[in-house]
Amino acid sequence: MRRRDFIALLGSAAALPLVARAQPAVKPVVGFLNVASPDGYEHHVAAFRAGLKERGYVEGENLMIEFRWAEGHYDRLPGMAADLVGREVSVIVANTPANLAAKAATSRIPIVFTTASDPVKIGLVPNLSRPGGNTTGVTQLNVEIGPKRLELAHELIPGATSIAFLVNPNDALRATTVTHDAQAAAVPLGLKLHVLRAATDAEIDAAFAGFARLKAGVLVIGVDALFNSKSQLLAELSLRYGVPAIYQYDEFADAGGLLSYGGSIKESYRWAGIYTGRILKGERPGDLPVQQSTTVELIVNLKTAKALGITVPMSLLGRADKVIE
Repeated sequence: MRRRDFIALLGSAAALPLVARAQPAVKPVVGFLNVASPDGYEHHVAAFRAGLKERGYVEGENLMIEFRWAEGHYDRLPGMAADLVGREVSVIVANTPANLAAKAATSRIPIVFTTASDPVKIGLVPNLSRPGGNTTGVTQLNVEIGPKRLELAHELIPGATSIAFLVNPNDALRATTVTHDAQAAAVPLGLKLHVLRAATDAEIDAAFAGFARLKAGVLVIGVDALFNSKSQLLAELSLRYGVPAIYQYDEFADAGGLLSYGGSIKESYRWAGIYTGRILKGERPGDLPVQQSTTVELIVNLKTAKALGITVPMSLLGRADKVIE
């Protein structure tokens, strides 16, 4: 080999690592699995992205997100979870019951959950402080304070002898749990509980339309991921049919609902983003304790109360964290 050719060959070999280093880094992909629809979840997704940004991740720059929305069709969740597992995403973020479908689909890919239930009771983790395995997340424990909403309903309309309670039958486990807890809370208050079931917009409309026939004092809306995405609809129906209604999240009262009482779902999604970022940086989900929302807010919409002809007791107004006038 001539000396000139030999030097050229060495130059080409030396350039190879530089070419390899010049290749763009592969962006991690996060699977976002949700039982509801994107409509009504914009603020929650924004909070999730904000949490990611706190850990140095920005969608489109150094991270990709694959969204999977079941649109209220719970039977789609196992297939969607399996699809994300097949795509070898880096982390799966899911709400209840989508997180249970994700847990059933993989014991290898990290899962970050959000839930209003007790994660131990529903089988997501064996322990809150050291969850172990591939799963951790955030809980607002709104199911646990669900009975308190019945007490607030009784305080709001003290003369009521019965209360309506709305659940989503498609999430059978949660519907059974919250109904049992509501029944237990209603007895000492001397209240009869009318359980209404709805899983579609049309069924929700029918439930509100039929409220007057029940002669119930208040409608308490049970904890459910699908209802979370329907805050605007629930508030609109409440005003349209003259139904005093109570739900868990501030989005409901802000949209025109009478009263909300519960933890912050937006804060939960921010924490889900933070945990996702920490896992992407190398931490193990099983070593990250489940975050528990400790902030519970009572919000009263006086504008809606006036429209419904309801005088809110001063005992309630005095405890409210926010009053909308």
